[in-house]
Amino acid sequence: MRHDIGRRRFLQSSAAMLSTLALPGVARAQLATELSSKQGALDEHSVAAPISIEVNARPIPSFDPRDRSHVRFGSLQYRGGLVLTSRFPGFGGLSGIRLDRKGERFISFSDKGSWFTGRILYQEGEMTGLADVEAAPMLGADGRPITARGWFDTESIALDGSFVYIGLERVNQVLRFDFSKGFTRSRGEVVPMPPAVKTLPFNQGLEALVVVPKGLPLAGTLIALSERGLDADGNLIAFLVGGPSPGQFSVRRSNAYDISDATLLPSGELLVLERKFSFVAGVGIRIRRIPLQSVAPGALVDGPSIFEADLGDEIDNMEGIDAFITPEGDTVLTLVSDDNFSLIQRTLLLQFTLLQ
Repeated sequence: MRHDIGRRRFLQSSAAMLSTLALPGVARAQLATELSSKQGALDEHSVAAPISIEVNARPIPSFDPRDRSHVRFGSLQYRGGLVLTSRFPGFGGLSGIRLDRKGERFISFSDKGSWFTGRILYQEGEMTGLADVEAAPMLGADGRPITARGWFDTESIALDGSFVYIGLERVNQVLRFDFSKGFTRSRGEVVPMPPAVKTLPFNQGLEALVVVPKGLPLAGTLIALSERGLDADGNLIAFLVGGPSPGQFSVRRSNAYDISDATLLPSGELLVLERKFSFVAGVGIRIRRIPLQSVAPGALVDGPSIFEADLGDEIDNMEGIDAFITPEGDTVLTLVSDDNFSLIQRTLLLQFTLLQ
């Protein structure tokens, strides 16, 4: 406990299974999280080839370390959490996560251009660890790791069937991987983006991606949200790419929060994960709920905060969010943190039940 308190004070002051699924459409397809395959210069945190790694997990019994009976936080109820560690030097820097429909198989990635895939283990609905974890380099169209061409800062992820979209923040590019062609060995192709994407600020560009599925407004659209690209009114710039109504819109910025990820609920609501940091106030995170039907070219969208936390709670640099629905009908949110490969930060995996 003393170590955690010291860490907070310091900060304040300074998918491997093959299966087929019946999906709408002509053909049977596979989700990227459920696909697997047997089939430049890198820094110390990148991987040159796929490798199996061991990830250790320590449970987080309470989200509020001061009061274990405190389980409700805004519209969320704490289900459990893990502190993840590994002797593999490339493990860390996790910038996003996507889960299968059961919340078991996952695809994650580091901001150093490496994939991480595997399974979340559960006991009576609570996470207990990870299994079958593999690290692999993200490959470009030429088959080389994307880091070999100076592309890293991989910060955002979206799934569309077997396709995986990855946003690269500093170069403001989006790559699309077809996981049906080799899983993490597939090659990324550059996705054409609106010219305005290139004008986003350095290191504050594309931070969240969501693909809208069939049956919802804007079906077929890739929604791309910037971390802190600001319009003339100081709101956060976002884009609608492809789909029925491509264009640009804005997300109202408030209380110095920036976007770190987003996920789309089956009900058609966009959950936006945000964070803020200052040497005076420390670190904070929140989740806002935005109706998808309000998103349109030229719109300024907003929504209520359903969850807020700070370093008095068990958080770190939370950068990823996803949702799945349990057989009992509960909507479960999964959050992951980017430890920046720092000794004073942690890789956290947290889960909450959405209550309303």
